[in-house]
Amino acid sequence: MEEIKAGPLLSQINYPADLRKLNKTDLQQVCNELRQFIIDCVSVNGGHFGASLGVVELTVALHYVMNTPDDQLVWDVGHQAYGHKILTGRRSVFHTNRKYHGLSGFPKRSESEYDAFGVGHSSTSISAALGMAIASKLKGETQRQHIAVIGDGAMTAGLPFEALNHAGVSNSNILVILNDNNMSIDPNVGALKEYLTDITTSHTYNKFRDDIWKLLGKVPGMDFQKIGSKLEASLKGMVSKSSNLFEALNMRYFGPVDGHNVIKLVETLDHLKDIPGPKLLHIKTVKGKGYDLAEQDQTLWHAPGTFDKVTGKINKKISTVAEPPKYQDVFGHSIIELAEKNPLIMGITPAMPSGCSLKYMMEVMPDRALDVGIAEQHAVTLSAGLATRGMKVFCNIYSSFMQRGYDMVVHDVAIQKLPVIFCLDRAGLVGDDGPTHHGCYDIPFMRCIPNMVVSAPMNEAELRNLMYTAQLDENKLPFVIRYPRGQGVMPEWRTPFEKIEIGKGRMIKDGEDVAILTIGHPGNFAVMACKQLQEEGLNPAHYDMRFAKPLDEELLHEIAQKFNKIITVEDGTIVGGFGSAVLEFMAAHNYTPEVHMLGIPDRLVEHGKPEELHRECGYDAKGIAEAVKKFVANVAMV
Repeated sequence: MEEIKAGPLLSQINYPADLRKLNKTDLQQVCNELRQFIIDCVSVNGGHFGASLGVVELTVALHYVMNTPDDQLVWDVGHQAYGHKILTGRRSVFHTNRKYHGLSGFPKRSESEYDAFGVGHSSTSISAALGMAIASKLKGETQRQHIAVIGDGAMTAGLPFEALNHAGVSNSNILVILNDNNMSIDPNVGALKEYLTDITTSHTYNKFRDDIWKLLGKVPGMDFQKIGSKLEASLKGMVSKSSNLFEALNMRYFGPVDGHNVIKLVETLDHLKDIPGPKLLHIKTVKGKGYDLAEQDQTLWHAPGTFDKVTGKINKKISTVAEPPKYQDVFGHSIIELAEKNPLIMGITPAMPSGCSLKYMMEVMPDRALDVGIAEQHAVTLSAGLATRGMKVFCNIYSSFMQRGYDMVVHDVAIQKLPVIFCLDRAGLVGDDGPTHHGCYDIPFMRCIPNMVVSAPMNEAELRNLMYTAQLDENKLPFVIRYPRGQGVMPEWRTPFEKIEIGKGRMIKDGEDVAILTIGHPGNFAVMACKQLQEEGLNPAHYDMRFAKPLDEELLHEIAQKFNKIITVEDGTIVGGFGSAVLEFMAAHNYTPEVHMLGIPDRLVEHGKPEELHRECGYDAKGIAEAVKKFVANVAMV
């Protein structure tokens, strides 16, 4: 692959200290070169795109003004941190971003001292930066700056407001930069979006307030901060109704500022460095700035994959045969089919309508499919409230994001036996996003809750049938359906809906040597492994168990009485997962087969292509076949 060259100024910047040697007048050229370098790299290697382009000027200004890494810079989510990585010692290896054994796609403390806090999920930056600010205050480090960069999409979660509420009374030295571009991955929703628009258009108050502060700062001997604050309080009610939210929380509000004017940003940040206490700088940016197509379709260009940077043509795999659909699209189209037959069905997602494909239902049934913003806790309890009124709610949340709504699952859904249907997309090893996004833990944390059904489909037809089963009136319990990111296995997937008996598995293949028990999509790996093993003269049995809770105890009794070697396979952690459930059953009934569990090991699995990670963890087709042969060899040695 041809080496990607940096521009003449960017090529001289290995760390922020090099950036600070430049004249302020050179910064716009640095921004231009940094933006082009990101375009060049992502077009060839893939990754998150629009978010990093939108904060190029902010990134340059922050590292120019702040003394990073001594000053603590926390990026929210981290989609927008590519420019940050390039300026902080990682330009030469940036081509490995999101690749197996390469750079993480997100800030990561173990990767660089400039990554003050590891991120991946949204809305954590203010809390983390405030913790750092409080620690610095206690240590007497009064000059250290603490900056949280958070998008307006991430501000729709509850955690930032909890942090702001605390920051306002902490008197700690923290600067929150609100990057307002009216986008997360999809367009933002909710009242906060309208509020920020109101602030942005209230030019009269903002300009008058800034002029007053500048004037008072030039009067010798005057306590301009104290007098200015009193003047602001008096003026707000007369001039603007829209500047009270943040300052009501005792956060000094500045802005809005053009986030693409690097000189203005440098001047503003220089000014804010000298103002102690909690502050909020509101900047306006455009996601995808500097690449026209990314500005025009910000959702598509959030993470477009590889593309031709000149024409903008996104590279897609071309196949002459019918391809299986993505599981998310099977969900998205199947819920519409079900909703057309059942008027009580509703769909809920926290800010992922494109990612989970609820967007299709939102287009045709906008009153019955809701995006509630980045607010998993609200999504769960909203679904519970709907369920109390008899609605059949499909609450679609990525497996790793479901962790943030766990209390509500227990308290608001399970305890009340409300039949909310949790569709957990991105279950298992998701690939390039790495450990912050892997859906490793949902089987253990869901199956330990009373009144909970936990299931996983082996293919598209099974997903449709589990969705159909979950919404039937006879189902009175919360119902989890987990499925992976990516394609299924059935090009002809629009099969008729069929009821599945809850807690019942099925035999895929009879056999003699070893029993392979799978749950979910890895059952397809087992099918391939069994074919390979048969060619080698071995005859394993294969069972698709479908449910981690309730287990098919009748089927497990049959298996335990027939086999003394059992392999369990799951795309979740083996600690407390499906394999553990099988072992618990065996122990409870005094069965003593040798059970070997395949799945995600008890360690953090880094990023890489799913097939690379399945191989690393040993539960791809090759790993399953190797485990079976090892078992059989052990039998032969006895």
